[in-house]
Amino acid sequence: MGTRGGAPGALNYPGIGNTEQGTAPAGYVAVLKEVRIGAGLPVYRRVAEGILGWELQRRAGLRVRADSPVAVPGARVVSGFGIGPFRLNAPCEVVWVREPASEAVPQTAGFGYGTLPGHPARGEESFEVEINARGEVLLRIRAFSKPANWFYAAGGLVTRAAQRYVTSRYIEGARTLAAEGIPT
Repeated sequence: MGTRGGAPGALNYPGIGNTEQGTAPAGYVAVLKEVRIGAGLPVYRRVAEGILGWELQRRAGLRVRADSPVAVPGARVVSGFGIGPFRLNAPCEVVWVREPASEAVPQTAGFGYGTLPGHPARGEESFEVEINARGEVLLRIRAFSKPANWFYAAGGLVTRAAQRYVTSRYIEGARTLAAEGIPT
């Protein structure tokens, strides 16, 4: 599906991996959303499994095609929303992954992925679940982006509204994962 380092299909933005530290390159709009979704290690593990297995995207209403059943560095994924000829595809590549640790508290698990050519934006987004020292489970979504071209820049208000909507769907998906887990 392509290679890195300036070749066709390569990641197309500066600051690759920056969502892991919570920083954004100059000129990019940063987003941070953090919500409490439950408590305890079982909740944390259910949400971590869902995040790493693309379930958060599916529960947000996105169609997911990935070349790996779980998020691993270098995995390519195309998320899409819309119907038929009005489907917007968003190709990305996973740039970092943090697996759940043993029973240690606090800890985090999740991944970040960056945009590839064909995505309507340039930048990165990450999805993490954290269990803190009090046993509270938090979902953290970080992103930095800017429009990929003039067409998407012209639709700035619509683009930002769509991002807020999808983020709210991620949060709702994490809440159902916390309560139910992934059906087997």
